[in-house]
Amino acid sequence: MRTIRHYQSGAVSLFVVIFAMLLITVVTVSFLRLMVADQQRATNSDLSQSAYDSALAGTEDAKRSLLYFQQICNQQGEAACDAMIADMQSAECNLALQKTGIISATTGEVLVQQSSGDQELQQAYTCVLMALQTPDYIGNLAENKSKLIPLIGVSDTVTSVRVEWYSAEDLSSTGSTANAVDLPALPKASLISKDAWPQNRPPVMRTQLMQTGSSFTLADFDTVSGSESNTNTLFLYPTSGVAAASQSFSTDTRKPDANGNPGVKSAAPVRCQSTVTGGMYACKLDMVLPNVIGGGDRTAFLRLTSFYGSTHFRVSLLDGGGSVVKFDAVQPEIDATGRANDLFRRVVSRVDLIDTSFPYPEAAVDLTGDFCKDFAITNDVANYETSAECEP
Repeated sequence: MRTIRHYQSGAVSLFVVIFAMLLITVVTVSFLRLMVADQQRATNSDLSQSAYDSALAGTEDAKRSLLYFQQICNQQGEAACDAMIADMQSAECNLALQKTGIISATTGEVLVQQSSGDQELQQAYTCVLMALQTPDYIGNLAENKSKLIPLIGVSDTVTSVRVEWYSAEDLSSTGSTANAVDLPALPKASLISKDAWPQNRPPVMRTQLMQTGSSFTLADFDTVSGSESNTNTLFLYPTSGVAAASQSFSTDTRKPDANGNPGVKSAAPVRCQSTVTGGMYACKLDMVLPNVIGGGDRTAFLRLTSFYGSTHFRVSLLDGGGSVVKFDAVQPEIDATGRANDLFRRVVSRVDLIDTSFPYPEAAVDLTGDFCKDFAITNDVANYETSAECEP
């Protein structure tokens, strides 16, 4: 018997074509998914930035509202100022902006003006809230720069000021710890050079108190009368050793005490910790305020200056029981929510509500290099020199 075999040509080629088409399809679909994902990320990034910009627009309108509020308080007196406070701190979105004339109505959101090509973003800020009273004053100081802070509380029960400085943002790298070495023996401690200051060590903080009572004279700023004083300066030196949690602000490095004893010519040690995570600060000290000369209502300012490095800081007001007294219209908080299409961003910020026409100089003389003074006393005009040179 003869066996007949049938062979079909092209089957292998067919399978190769099918698998190739499947591979190309998978690659194409994967590429399309990557393109769609990248486009979606770009769109979300654009919308997120646009929503953030919208929130900033609400923040800027809130600043304008605060300036109007400050103008009313300065020009129309306490009664007009008090009448606006409730509206400025209302929990109703955008009410403060409407009451100060920044926007015409509080219903709905406030559209942000856009160029013709950006209309599809539909930018707007939906809610702006403000708090005139804040539990603390926060900020940052550049090296050798100062900040003047009005010590104005919601009540007259303030007896001390808490100063905290050096946060995680000041560390040289993530995961680093604050380095606070022991303070040399007092009162003969000497400050080391800038180059020898250890990395990640909190800076020395100069704190200056300036206060007046209901009545005072310029001479009162250099007077020490028992427990009363109007100006004092303390240098706060970070240490990991034992240090008191509070310090009297009645002492001053510049002037003698009420008994004529010379001022302490050294820094005050401040206990600092190495852990600064979770919004913590490395160094903290409570400074008890002296009684004001002249009595009556206290008008006080705290001047902070950072040496050996920059730092973030926080200042709080405390009453006799150690409870926090809120600042009153010193550094209001603005909470603004912005929108772009269906994406929202929220921005919370602080602004200084301080009279900026009241400058405070960093120093009487500020220079780098040598400083030369040349004096001459004469009764002959011909002896005056207009281009005197100092001896080396």
